[in-house]
Amino acid sequence: MSRNVLVAGETLVDFIPDRAGPLTDVESFTRRAGGAPANVAVGLSRLDETPWFCTALATDPFGEYLSSVLAGEGLPDRFVTTHDECTTALAFVSHDADADRGFTFYRDETADVQLDTASIPDETLADVEYVVVGGVSLTVEPSRTATFDLVDRARTHDCTVVFDPNDRPELWDDAVDPSATLERMLERVDVVKATADDVASLDVEDDDIAESLLAFGPHTVFLTHGSAGSTAESTAAAPWGAGEWSHPGFDVEPVDTTGAGDAFTAGVVAALVDGRPPVEVLRFANAVAAETTTSPGAMTALPNRDALEDVLR
Repeated sequence: MSRNVLVAGETLVDFIPDRAGPLTDVESFTRRAGGAPANVAVGLSRLDETPWFCTALATDPFGEYLSSVLAGEGLPDRFVTTHDECTTALAFVSHDADADRGFTFYRDETADVQLDTASIPDETLADVEYVVVGGVSLTVEPSRTATFDLVDRARTHDCTVVFDPNDRPELWDDAVDPSATLERMLERVDVVKATADDVASLDVEDDDIAESLLAFGPHTVFLTHGSAGSTAESTAAAPWGAGEWSHPGFDVEPVDTTGAGDAFTAGVVAALVDGRPPVEVLRFANAVAAETTTSPGAMTALPNRDALEDVLR
């Protein structure tokens, strides 16, 4: 079956708290499937652009739960590998009064780091237009090497590579230089979606993050600014040429911002597949992200195209 997009990276379990405040004050949590690439893959599926998804799952009860969720979202399991000797990565979410979130990870020898991209044949990469990867898989081996190998092969097949740095300082292997690793990836990708926090470990100018990121090699950078919307900047190498665009976002009452950035990424990729110009990409992606914040959870809150109509109007 022909697909336009391939997404690769981690799938894990998010535990969503029953109240705002520090984890020390939380008494109960709700289990939700998560992981930035998994959220993007599900987001694309709900936007009628079901991708290939390459991920690694444990065979423990949490892994079985994640497998059933991915299957229920219609994602093919062709490039999903399972590992008996590993456990599932867990992320406990905390919220402040504005619904902004923090994460506490439990990720020691978990299945997600066993990402296997060698199972993706060149024929598949020759068939897809976009390959989407994230920064968490770069933090440890062997997923780091697997991600770089995938991106290098995707480039030989003229895929457009989309990268979300999604920098989580607490997840990096102590023996690895996060800045050098992220720069190495930025040199290889075409489109970057980021926030200011995602590039804090890089030597970039705070007042012009997009221009600094473009200098590494991508032709387009999408930056999200929370409730202030998003911006985009591109070089002459982009299919739409050099330019700068912005969109103010949509006025919604946020309940949980977990996964809003992943929703935005899914919206960007879906809009690019549709052939929309950058200003329309921003508008569409902002709508997907805004709608996601109105319900708790990341993956469970991702909207379909019908749910976006009221926001877009």
